[in-house]
Amino acid sequence: MIPPDMLILQSNSMTRFMAFVGALILSTAVAAGEDAANEQQTVEQWRSARVAELTSDTGWLTLVGLFWLDKGDNTFGRAPSNRLVLDHPALAPQAGTFKWDASGVHFTARPGSRITHGGQPVSSLDMVMDSQGEPTVVSSGPLRFFIIERSGKVGVRVRDIASPRRREFVPISYYPVATDWVFNARFEPYEPHRRIKIINILGLEDENDCPGALIFNKDGHEYRLDAVLERPTDQTLFVMFGDRTNGKGTYGGGRFLHTPLPAGGTVRVDFNQAYNPPCAFNNFATCPLPPDQNKLALPVEAGEKAYGNGHEGL
Repeated sequence: MIPPDMLILQSNSMTRFMAFVGALILSTAVAAGEDAANEQQTVEQWRSARVAELTSDTGWLTLVGLFWLDKGDNTFGRAPSNRLVLDHPALAPQAGTFKWDASGVHFTARPGSRITHGGQPVSSLDMVMDSQGEPTVVSSGPLRFFIIERSGKVGVRVRDIASPRRREFVPISYYPVATDWVFNARFEPYEPHRRIKIINILGLEDENDCPGALIFNKDGHEYRLDAVLERPTDQTLFVMFGDRTNGKGTYGGGRFLHTPLPAGGTVRVDFNQAYNPPCAFNNFATCPLPPDQNKLALPVEAGEKAYGNGHEGL
């Protein structure tokens, strides 16, 4: 028989132990609650910045045209007789000519076309492409024109800062913020860096610099994503990924994600900040598609959902 005083001692010890466990559980719950609150605040700030960028003068909602150039002269204006036709009241019937030759793209404005650059009337101008740095922008009322280069193709991209898509912006829908979708992924470097092929929505192929893979575990399964550097000086990694929600709640062409650069062999991957590519918002973007190895065999129910109507598929 256990002496009564020993029973009391055991009882007191068990009480203290249970109190310790209870305090530990409470402390963990409070910490988890604080983590959830911090994550909610962080994601809300990220969402606000994302919407501000999307709805700005240079946001994707302003795109209204994309015209690929032929070598030589490409007449441009509102009239159907032009090689490049944009039916917009702010554009002259004969606005000018984009000439693409071995030295680049040159724009010559038609007299009286009201084309400006930096607020001043334009007669002729050499156009810097976006692949060469900050592109040259010419204007006609609310319209903005500049040159892009994609996989050897050169085109005129057009913005309308007064576009209906921008004026009538519909708020983005999101999955609930959840810390279950935040991972300290292991970074597996590729030495030397790999060059991975990326195909865009137009079927054009390019190669991206891939410094390594992000490896994370979800529900007992390991997943990996190849991350790329869009520019050598970037301070973030860019991830194009697909998952089993694509076309069933999220944009059919996959989504994008940025992460910090590796620190101590790990990278914080927050799928609550997964976002739609530009092609989810208009038909004039040239979005890259996720490579096959980045198509995850799980539904990532985090981040942005499909935008508006008719944007879930390709």
